[in-house]
Amino acid sequence: MYAVVDYKGHQHIAKEGDTLIVDNVDQEPGTSVTLDKVLLAFDDAGDKVIVGTPYIAKAEVVVEIVNHQRADKVRILKFKRKNRYQRTIWFRADQTVLLVKKVQVNG
Repeated sequence: MYAVVDYKGHQHIAKEGDTLIVDNVDQEPGTSVTLDKVLLAFDDAGDKVIVGTPYIAKAEVVVEIVNHQRADKVRILKFKRKNRYQRTIWFRADQTVLLVKKVQVNG
């Protein structure tokens, strides 16, 4: 069973056993988190599809926090022509790796 989950403003496709990389979660590795904003659920063949309005009632995805990591470095360049202005800054986002334990849909 697959589920499309809305978490922190981003949509992720979750399947049991898969890993998700999301924005930083302020909890320790090894803790369990329940994601209850399930937008869509479907099976492997695609025969059974459940669409939420906007969320599916009584549907949840249980994930476990595996570890915290940092994304690759991104270069940001600000530039204004004819003013001799340019500025380079770098950014690395904090991320959390989640392991999908269970996808449960009762709808």
